[in-house]
Amino acid sequence: MNIRPLNDHIFLEPVEVEKTTKSGIVLPDTAEKEKPIRGKIIAVGPGRTDERGIRIPMSVKEGDIVLFKKYGPDEIEIDGKKYLVGEEADILAIINEQNV
Repeated sequence: MNIRPLNDHIFLEPVEVEKTTKSGIVLPDTAEKEKPIRGKIIAVGPGRTDERGIRIPMSVKEGDIVLFKKYGPDEIEIDGKKYLVGEEADILAIINEQNV
């Protein structure tokens, strides 16, 4: 797929959250409904421009796994697969997989 977001938009692939903790506790579906969601960044725009016209680079890059606001990005479907499109402001944190 060849997609290029504009400005500070990001294109995400949702990542399923583990429903069982490391200690073996199974989390019910309701436990994760109001929490931020994880996603893998598929594509990023060049960044937004400030009031002086200067481009502000993005804080995230393709391949980053991130936490984002549940109701921030918009859901879209391409070729039967669901993706999310949002803005950099919808991202709450970058997850470092090595420390998880």
